[in-house]
Amino acid sequence: MPLNYNPNADYILEDDRVLLRPLKETDLEFLLPFALNEPDTWKYSHMSAKGEDGMRNYIADAIANRVKGVEYPFIVFDKQTGEYAGSTRFYDILPAYQTVQLGYTWYGEKFRGSGVNKHCKFLLLQLAFETLNAARVEFRADARNERSIAAMKSIGCTPEGILRSSMPLCGGGRRDSIVLSILKDEWENGVKENLKNKL
Repeated sequence: MPLNYNPNADYILEDDRVLLRPLKETDLEFLLPFALNEPDTWKYSHMSAKGEDGMRNYIADAIANRVKGVEYPFIVFDKQTGEYAGSTRFYDILPAYQTVQLGYTWYGEKFRGSGVNKHCKFLLLQLAFETLNAARVEFRADARNERSIAAMKSIGCTPEGILRSSMPLCGGGRRDSIVLSILKDEWENGVKENLKNKL
């Protein structure tokens, strides 16, 4: 049974803290301040969104990949502050394998450690496992990115190993990537409940 995924659907995810909706070209105005003022946000990233051209290209690339059916990007709105906080997406969507990767996640500095990420991850994992019928959700990060890895472990991800020199970095050089995952039965038998209790 393949993923129950429709790239043309408008997946709107919401709880009392955050709202996630599909990323649009006009969202440049909301995300541009991060691109101009917080360029270190993409230090560990394969694709940078630094500067106006960087963010414009970042958004255009995400939307083009949604059209191809291989990615689904969201913009994140923090209801507590009434501000847009960042972006995240499903990528490497493989319907026949019932797998998706969850990543390209970044938030402005003031939103990190604020609880926004856990709320987003809960809603995204719920969508993946309970609506899209995913069997596995995979996460990857630069193996040096301790903050990101700690955040993934705290929501219930299991580390699987390191992909050595797996991709180029936007600032030059290559990175080792750590691979983590959550499986459907893990979500149903503890991960969902544990994450819910942290919200």
